[in-house]
Amino acid sequence: MAAAEPKPPAGAGAAAARRLARSCWSAFWDYETPKVIVVRNRRLGVVYRVVQLLILLYFVWYVFIVQKSYQDRETGPESSVITKVKGITSSEHKVWDVEEYVKPPEGGSVFSIITRIEVTPSQAQGTCPESVRVTNATCDSDEDCVAGELDMLGNGVRTGRCVPYYHGASKTCEVSGWCPVEDGASVSQFLGKMAPNFTILIKNSIHYPKFQFSKGNIEMRKDGYLKHCLFDEASHLYCPIFRLGFIVERAGENFTELARTGGVIGVVINWDCDLDLPASNCNPKYSFRRLDPKHTPASSGYNFRFAKYYKINGSTTRTLIKAYGIRIDVIVHGQAGKFSLIPTIINLATALTSIGVGSFLCDWILLTFMNKNKVYSHKKFDKVCTPQHSPGSWPVTLALVLGQAPPPPCACSTDPGRPQDEGQSQAQAVPPPRPGPTSAPSEQMVDTPDRGAGPGPPQQDSTLTDPRGLAQL
Repeated sequence: MAAAEPKPPAGAGAAAARRLARSCWSAFWDYETPKVIVVRNRRLGVVYRVVQLLILLYFVWYVFIVQKSYQDRETGPESSVITKVKGITSSEHKVWDVEEYVKPPEGGSVFSIITRIEVTPSQAQGTCPESVRVTNATCDSDEDCVAGELDMLGNGVRTGRCVPYYHGASKTCEVSGWCPVEDGASVSQFLGKMAPNFTILIKNSIHYPKFQFSKGNIEMRKDGYLKHCLFDEASHLYCPIFRLGFIVERAGENFTELARTGGVIGVVINWDCDLDLPASNCNPKYSFRRLDPKHTPASSGYNFRFAKYYKINGSTTRTLIKAYGIRIDVIVHGQAGKFSLIPTIINLATALTSIGVGSFLCDWILLTFMNKNKVYSHKKFDKVCTPQHSPGSWPVTLALVLGQAPPPPCACSTDPGRPQDEGQSQAQAVPPPRPGPTSAPSEQMVDTPDRGAGPGPPQQDSTLTDPRGLAQL
């Protein structure tokens, strides 16, 4: 049987724990510095400086000047919009004022201006032919119409009779509902004759709660300024009164075509404010564009229906109106920024860290593609063998605390081709290091042509044959 391992003496664990604590506390205050190697190679130096310059230009120009990353930002201001339309127009039968062609009349951020209507007058509850546009509405006899059938896209409940249509020789199924149906007796009227001259007041105010900043798009004057001004980006920026024709033109649309088919125009107000500058530099920017898909035949244009009800001889009658118009959507967005120390520090730290990418790239080129990569590798990386453990070293102390035997000493050689005993004898013969300066050592390497083979023994790298240099590391 193998001899039993000797147990550590009593109290050795506590003493070892104290030594371990003292060693960790002492190691905590050690300072480590990297080794610096200077490579005198013009091409590699040019690559290194160009990469650093590009990174520096990116952060200075784009990050700090264009993006203004030194600012704290708030997006999406609190906003209110009030609109008011003025103007009159005429159709083939009557004169229209604001109360009739603006829907809804509340003056919100979304409203419609009617430019064309199809009127079905004097509708009342009764029976009449179904529209030919409804699926399966045409018929040849009563057998083709099912009594009580309700088509969700139709105009009423079918009575089971097949009757002549309003005009022509065709027949459709009879329905019970509001008669006559829309397609049978509608009259079209165009209101867009004077519509380009309608004026629209768009009153907007915004607030950024993070910075307690508020502003509006109307100039604070008391001389009746808004009564005789129209918007002009250069001379009347704070007169938000727009002609409807101006809005449609800036959106790139033809007014006559848009008035006949209808459409949706967006008025976008952008408030981008740099609050490091005076409040007078925070101004609204207006843009206009069409929002609905005009090139989609299935859903092009914009229209809606409404009815006006009245009584004739005690019976309820209505006038059905299908309205085509220009819908205006006022959209407000923006962002505000103001200098803040925290994003400035974060972006500066990121910039300084990113400059190190140049060193990483040049190290990769140096160790991978340069013709002396082995020499550079030996200079950059030092292989240091772990010395034998002394009784007071921290591996031995840790083993004693855990109640285990200390780890065996590590034997290594500095030269793979040298016997182990010779390496150990030379390592033991190394004299103690001389005291030197505390700053990081620096080596300078000059990229010179390789020396040809000459008389005498070949020269070896100092890091492989000079143990004193290893001891001084």
